[in-house]
Amino acid sequence: MDMDSRYLPVETPPAAAREQFADPAAAVARLQQLYTEATQFLLGHFGRLIEGEKPRARYRAFYPELRLTVANHPQVDSRLSFGHVVAPGSYAITVTRPDLFEGYLKEQIALLIKNHSVPVTVGLSDTPMSVHFAVAAHSDLAVPQEGVLDFSLRDVFDVPDLNTMNDDIVNGVAQPMADGAQYLAAFTAQRVDYSLARLQHYTATAAEHFQNFVLFTNYQFYVDEFEAFGRRALSDPESGYSSFVAPGNQEIHGPDDPLTPLSKMPQMPAYHLKRANGQGITLVNIGVGPSNAKTATDHIAVLRPHAWLMVGHCAGLRNSQRLGDFVLAHAYLREDHVLDDDLPVWVPIPALAEVQVALQEAVAEVTRLDGYELKRIMRTGTVATIDNRNWELRDQSGPVHRLSLSRAVALDMESATIAANGFRFRVPYGTLLCVSDKPLHGELKLPGMATDFYRTQVANHLQIGIRAMEKLREMPLERIHSRKLRSFSETAFL
Repeated sequence: MDMDSRYLPVETPPAAAREQFADPAAAVARLQQLYTEATQFLLGHFGRLIEGEKPRARYRAFYPELRLTVANHPQVDSRLSFGHVVAPGSYAITVTRPDLFEGYLKEQIALLIKNHSVPVTVGLSDTPMSVHFAVAAHSDLAVPQEGVLDFSLRDVFDVPDLNTMNDDIVNGVAQPMADGAQYLAAFTAQRVDYSLARLQHYTATAAEHFQNFVLFTNYQFYVDEFEAFGRRALSDPESGYSSFVAPGNQEIHGPDDPLTPLSKMPQMPAYHLKRANGQGITLVNIGVGPSNAKTATDHIAVLRPHAWLMVGHCAGLRNSQRLGDFVLAHAYLREDHVLDDDLPVWVPIPALAEVQVALQEAVAEVTRLDGYELKRIMRTGTVATIDNRNWELRDQSGPVHRLSLSRAVALDMESATIAANGFRFRVPYGTLLCVSDKPLHGELKLPGMATDFYRTQVANHLQIGIRAMEKLREMPLERIHSRKLRSFSETAFL
C-alpha cells in the first residue's frame, strides 16, 4: 500500500506522571505496570494489523525508566562495590521485563534507598520500545520479515535501534544522557531485550530458566553428566533443587520424568538445574571456539549472574602432565582476538581469589587429595586461548616461543574469552580445564587414546565444577562481586 509515515499521526499510550518511591517493592510494581501498558499497547495494534487492519497512525510506546537523584557526596560502606553512586547528580536507566528481573530490581533499589536515604523515581523514558521485543516477550506471534506485509513495519512501529543497544556503558565510553544524567546500570532496556531474544535462539531455553551460577563446557560428555547429576538431585528432597530444564523448555520435577531430545538442536544448548530464587546451576555447551564463547557470554551477562566458570578440555603443554590432569587458570594469554576492540589485550585479567579457592577446594573434595598431593593431578598456571583449532599444523617456532615466554601450561579456544568477558561485564569468572591431549609431546587427540585415569577424571570434572558453584553460592554476594571487577567510576547496579 502507498503510505508515507511522515504524515501519519503518532499514537501512544496515555501519559504517565513520574512517581517517587521509598519502597522497593512498590517501585518495581510501578515499573511492571508501565511496562505492561506499553507492551499491551504495541501488541494490540500489531495483532490487528497482522489480521488485515490498515494502519491509521504510527504506534509508539516507551520503556519505563528508573531514576535516582543525589544531592550530596555519599558516605557509604567502603567495602561495598555496588549499591551506591559515586557523586552527586542524576542517574537513570531504562527497564525491561520487570517480571523477570523482579528480585534483582528490588535488591538493587533497596541498596540505593538505604545508602543514599532518598527515594527513587519511576516514570516513562524517551526511548521507544521495539515491536519486535514486545512481541518476542509476550506473544506466540512472529514478526514477519520486511516485505511480507503490505506496508513497511518500520513506518508504523519502532524497530531495534543500535544507538541504545550497544555495550558503551560496560566498555566505559558511554556519554551522559541528553539531560545530563549518568547511567544507573550496565545495560539499557533495548540491549537487554536483544540478548533475551538471542538467548532463546541460541540455547533453545527461555531466559526465565537461567540460574545465577553458570557453567560453560565444550564437550557433550558434560551435558550427559549434568543431566545424570540433576536427576539424582531431584530424587533427594534435601538437595534444594526443584526441577531440571532441557532445550525446548522441557521441565521435569522428578528423577524419572522423560526428556525428548530436539530433532534439531540449537547452536549452544543450555540445561538448568533450578533452585529457589535462581540459585541453581545452568550448564551451556558452547561448542568450540572463541566466537561462540563471546556470543554466549555477551547475552547471558544481561541476566547478571553471580559467577560463571569454564569446565572444558584443553591441550596440556608440559611433558609432566598426564591426560586427565586438571589445570586451574590463574592467568590468560589472549590470542582469541574476538574481544580486542572491546577489551584491549594490554588489560590484565586477574584471577579472583574467591573463585580460585572454591575451585581448588572442590578439586580436593572430589578427588580426595589435598595439599602437596593435589599437585599430582592439578597444575595452576597460565592458560593460552587461541582462535585457530589446528595451530599444530603451522610453523611451530612462533607459537611455541610465545607459549614458552608466557609460561602457559594449557591451551584451549574458549577460556580466556569467557574470563575476559566476565571481567568486561563485571561477572566473577574462573577456569578449570581437563587435559585431553598433549600436542607438543606427541599425544594428539585421537580415538582410543583415553586411559582409565582420563575417563575417571572427566567424570569427576563436572562434579568439581558443580561443587565449586555450590561453595560460591554459600558466600555473601559482596564477597563474590568484589572491587577487583569494578573501576573507579561504576554504575550503581551490580
